[in-house]
Amino acid sequence: MKHIMLSLTLLFTIVTFSQETPKTDTLKTVTVEGKRKGLKKSLSGTANTTLVTSKELLKAACCNLAESFETNPSIDVNFSDALTGTKQIKMLGLTSPYIMITEENIPSVRGASQAYGLSFTPGTWVESIQITKGAGSVVNGYESISGQINTELIKPCNDIPFFLNFYGSTDSRYELNTHFNKKISDKWATSLFVHGNTRVGKNDMNDDMFLDNPLGKQINIANRWHYSNPETGWVSFMNLRYMNDEKQTGELHFDPDRDKLTTNHWGSEINTERLDFTSKIGYVFKDMPYQSIGFQNAFTSHNQQSYFGLNQYDIKQQSFYSNLIFNSIISNTMHKFATGLNFTYDKYAEFVNLADVSRIDNSVGGFFEYTYDDTDKFSYILGGRLDYHNRLGVFFTPRLHVKYNPWEKSVIRFSAGRGKRAANIFAENQNLFASSRVFSFLDTNGKIYGLNPEIAWNYGVSFTQNFLLFGKSADVGFDFYRTDFQNQAVVDVMNSPQQVLFYDLKGKSFANSFQLDFNLEIIKHLNLRTAYKYYDISTDYLSGSFQRPLQAKHRFFGNIEYETHILEKGKQWKFDYTFNWLGKQQLPYTASNPEQDRFPEFSPSFAVMNAQITRTFSSTFEMYIGGENIGNYRQEKAILGADNPFGSNFDTSIIYAPIFGQMYYAGLRFKIK
Repeated sequence: MKHIMLSLTLLFTIVTFSQETPKTDTLKTVTVEGKRKGLKKSLSGTANTTLVTSKELLKAACCNLAESFETNPSIDVNFSDALTGTKQIKMLGLTSPYIMITEENIPSVRGASQAYGLSFTPGTWVESIQITKGAGSVVNGYESISGQINTELIKPCNDIPFFLNFYGSTDSRYELNTHFNKKISDKWATSLFVHGNTRVGKNDMNDDMFLDNPLGKQINIANRWHYSNPETGWVSFMNLRYMNDEKQTGELHFDPDRDKLTTNHWGSEINTERLDFTSKIGYVFKDMPYQSIGFQNAFTSHNQQSYFGLNQYDIKQQSFYSNLIFNSIISNTMHKFATGLNFTYDKYAEFVNLADVSRIDNSVGGFFEYTYDDTDKFSYILGGRLDYHNRLGVFFTPRLHVKYNPWEKSVIRFSAGRGKRAANIFAENQNLFASSRVFSFLDTNGKIYGLNPEIAWNYGVSFTQNFLLFGKSADVGFDFYRTDFQNQAVVDVMNSPQQVLFYDLKGKSFANSFQLDFNLEIIKHLNLRTAYKYYDISTDYLSGSFQRPLQAKHRFFGNIEYETHILEKGKQWKFDYTFNWLGKQQLPYTASNPEQDRFPEFSPSFAVMNAQITRTFSSTFEMYIGGENIGNYRQEKAILGADNPFGSNFDTSIIYAPIFGQMYYAGLRFKIK
């Protein structure tokens, strides 16, 4: 609503100025040019937040949200297993369950959707992504530990009448996206998004007789409505979405009609049906534009039916979320506050090999967040919330973000906060079902699968300096964050290759993350982005203290982009190249297996290169081609015990590198403006 009021004010100012300006015979035109960056880091924002714009999302295929971070050094992207093709993200070295993932500031990827939920949002629907390192705002909940990722979808009021995107790749994946938008009146607008994808070909690049990527198909439909009335101060959004996703993977000769839940051939099917409805209603007080009230509501039905060989896993989650927020000031706009109440209800119908582990979780809480901002030098956000959860009990969550600008074009930030969450052990570790490991719980006194809630403190500091180097814009910065777990639901794969142990933390567990960035405009239209990351992540297991498995201690990232001058009718070439180097990674314990079914203690280091070329023919039509892993690096052995998938050594979860090899793709985008 503030953006709407600001736009109207700006429009009024322009109109008034033009009316008061004396007429002249010559009209002078002033053109202001500025390069729109794909990644934006503000020097004035209090939190350490990076804005990923639509420009950045077009630099790679970005078929879904999980694939939208390949050119972003703040997020690490890895495959979770050798079968499903699912990409898992990490922030500050911690996996996605420790990240608060929201869609338009409403929690989205959580609970039953943790394993595959990022693949349920098509990339073309995304307008921008905000990535905040460290503990997030108390307004959005108490679960954030390592950070928050918020996705903003394309708004009906800003969308074009029609958009078409077609994509095809050498791994037999095909995708079609269409957007329809209609402005019904000056107050109402609506959008219809239709997405479909399928993979029809069987690929086995490493000749282990298992599919490298799943066969599958997905249909995803969303209808969005937007109402805005600046005269009265009311604004609202309503979204209705339906998705059906089907995956089949396993041995090349697996036929689900014949072989499902038998030992004829090892196979897996993961079928998910999901329905979402969200609404947001806001009111800006007419005489007090700094004061507003918002009411968010969301209902989700998520139903997954799946099996992995002889392991069956079914989960249905029905959720309701409600958040009431009041924003205002104290005395003047240097002192702002947000306060409110929220409620969450989750009903899980969960079955693991027919064993019923269903439960109902609900929580109610209140929050207060105070912001001091003198705009020039110093600002801070101090927040706290008090919650009651039927399994986690009553608890308090404090959060603090501080920003200071010591000199021109520089910023220092500090943050600290506490997070608490109930670990959904089975939903978050579904990759382990595709193995012969026995799930063993060593603690049974807790209220969540016999375990206690996870509790962690996160602290961080960052520094950024913008400057000119040889007359070109550049910036350098670093950040350091530490996460200390008071309790953690430990997933122990370091004890035995035939077991995975779950228990409450018995010693120490921490994650130290250091990142150094350097970015430079080399020449006009040619930009370099680099980052070095160091992770020191350790957990005390029953068999000793180890680095977190499948987490590289050293990583290097580089991205270079080049764009030609824009010619008549918008003609332009765009080139993008990304380089990722990963150091050795601690691998799960396999030393007691027969020699042919062992991994070394650490993986080798390796590099992955991606590239894309885009040709814009006009303001309405463009084509692109690209490649992923163009150096063709592949993990030599992806599946342990592949020759005997129903034996005791079978494991598809130890994936530290790509297994498919080179993949090339092409696509087109067409718009009607």
